[in-house]
Amino acid sequence: MLTRLFAVLGTAAVLCACSTTYSDMGLAGGVSASPVTSDVYRISSRGNGFTDATTIQDYSLLKAAETTLSAGKTHFIILSGNDTTRVSTQRTAGTMYTNFYGNTAYSTYSPGYSYNIVKPGEDLMIRVFTPGPREQLPVSAFRAQEVFDSINPRVQRPKS
Repeated sequence: MLTRLFAVLGTAAVLCACSTTYSDMGLAGGVSASPVTSDVYRISSRGNGFTDATTIQDYSLLKAAETTLSAGKTHFIILSGNDTTRVSTQRTAGTMYTNFYGNTAYSTYSPGYSYNIVKPGEDLMIRVFTPGPREQLPVSAFRAQEVFDSINPRVQRPKS
């Protein structure tokens, strides 16, 4: 039983390195930006079962900042957000061991167990803009360069 626990913990530690990296959307998740209008974009971020929800939030904000800067704008506001997290339940198989001592059989059954896999996700609708010289910024405005400089150093990117 203790060996089984160590095997599960060891596997979990190895798989933690498999969290979704900041990259284009793929089978294991990722992030994308799609234009809706000339100044509105949909940012979609998806993680796998080893990705933390705050990581997906960082990915969404970073992609919003990159999209704003690549559009030649300086600020963005979040028009709406949608939690697209998916949860699935998995079950391991039970095991049965039988030992024979002479003419007697002794069986031991260990039932399987259920666990949840949470795949975080987030969709944002953003509007990108550059304020005029005397224009007052909305309270909800983000300065894209500041968001980029804050989040970019801590994101995990794919190894080349």
